[in-house]
Amino acid sequence: MHYIYLLIAVLTEVMATCTLKATEEFTRLWPSVIVLIGYAASFYFLALSLGKIPLAIAYASWAGLGITLVAIVGVVIHKQILDIPAVAGIILIISGVIIINMFSKSVVR
Repeated sequence: MHYIYLLIAVLTEVMATCTLKATEEFTRLWPSVIVLIGYAASFYFLALSLGKIPLAIAYASWAGLGITLVAIVGVVIHKQILDIPAVAGIILIISGVIIINMFSKSVVR
């Protein structure tokens, strides 16, 4: 269940981050509300995941997956272009999250 909490934390953080631009520097009400609720929910579920997942593992997974998903949304929705170094960096981030979760003895199974 704790990995479900972590997944919800990642998805709500990505939703909030992807909505930030629409707030127009927090001058638009509803996008601003979505961002605030999204970040609050993200931290709430991240905290719940810490019941079984060590902080370093949970945070690395949360941040790494969040960065990757936000980059994908940027490419698909906002038509942003990632160059080779950006793609390579994202691949390294994903690799790091996989290595941590597959091979670290710190991860609760």
